Amino acid sequence: MLRRLLVPALCLMSLGCSPQGDVAQTSASADQPVVSEPQVQRKPQAQIDWSPTRLEAGDAWVDCSADYREGDGKPVLSLAYLDLRNGMQDCRATGLIRLRYKGKVTASFAALAERVGKVAGDLGIGKRILDIDSGGGSVESAMRAGDAVGENDWTIWVRGDSVCHSACVLLLAAGDMRVIVGPVGVHRMIRVKSAATSRKELGEELRRLSDELRNYLERNGASIEVYDLMTTVPNRTLRILTDEELEKFGLSGANAVEDDLDRIRLARRCGTTFLRRRDDFRRAYEAQCMQPAETSDQDVAEINTCGLALRKQYGFPDPACPIESPMAELDGAVLSMPVSVPPGEVSQPASEAHEAADENENGPRDDKVADEEAAPVSGAP
Repeated sequence: MLRRLLVPALCLMSLGCSPQGDVAQTSASADQPVVSEPQVQRKPQAQIDWSPTRLEAGDAWVDCSADYREGDGKPVLSLAYLDLRNGMQDCRATGLIRLRYKGKVTASFAALAERVGKVAGDLGIGKRILDIDSGGGSVESAMRAGDAVGENDWTIWVRGDSVCHSACVLLLAAGDMRVIVGPVGVHRMIRVKSAATSRKELGEELRRLSDELRNYLERNGASIEVYDLMTTVPNRTLRILTDEELEKFGLSGANAVEDDLDRIRLARRCGTTFLRRRDDFRRAYEAQCMQPAETSDQDVAEINTCGLALRKQYGFPDPACPIESPMAELDGAVLSMPVSVPPGEVSQPASEAHEAADENENGPRDDKVADEEAAPVSGAP
């Protein structure tokens, strides 16, 4: 059984990874209609609520490097706009931010995902990695955070020293690219503060959430089977998903929702020869850099090292399309740097002035659905 991971560079920021096939062509001539682009069904991100909040069930760090062997970077001590901006300024030089989070999926984590994505965009930091280690939490908060992840083009890592259980699985559904080494597990969602006194009442509560959860999975390209597992696996146990299930359920590798659109964009921007070379690199990478999980203790860092050496044989980074090349986030490409500042914050000096963002009219969102801690099972750390 192959290790369930792909290097984050294969599809991060407009890089699609789909099976071999003809690349769609477009033409603006009168006798050849332009091929319409597939419609991405991601949910538009709601206006961000910048009300004072803090992480109450986890810890976060930001780093400007993908090499976590050097540490996880600076701790996130405040979720205020200017504090996040000041903590992320150095990442403008690398064009990459890695957000490491260890803890429960809660409303404050959703706020963290929304705010870091917003600030990264304002600073022109185009390469974004969510380095997650979570045992679960609120399903509704996971969907809120997932919508922010999907809207802001994140790669998601589950390192060998990390887990992604229960509600955390919903985050994987939203990532543009999912690099998974540690165990991913699912169990039945429950309302910890539920007033239900019977199976019927509990079932009615969960059914009221089912439409939203199904829509979330569908718009992010994940299988509805994930929903089935989240309503059937007993809460006191944990179902560890296999490599094959992660791929089948749309939780690993490149996100299928983005895949076709990315290929069309790349064909227009970089040409079909670029796409063929990239596909050749991907196949070679899978054959040479991925080792059987049961015989290897490789982690993301080792896979990245192998891929960086291999891609030179295929002419990457491409001089004409360096940002779109495989593993571009490790090259530290610097993108444009639009900036803004939300209302209520003190503006920076004129040399770093930002435009004011619109005030969020929505109030804070409360957690309504949460998972209980799962009992230890075979396969979980």
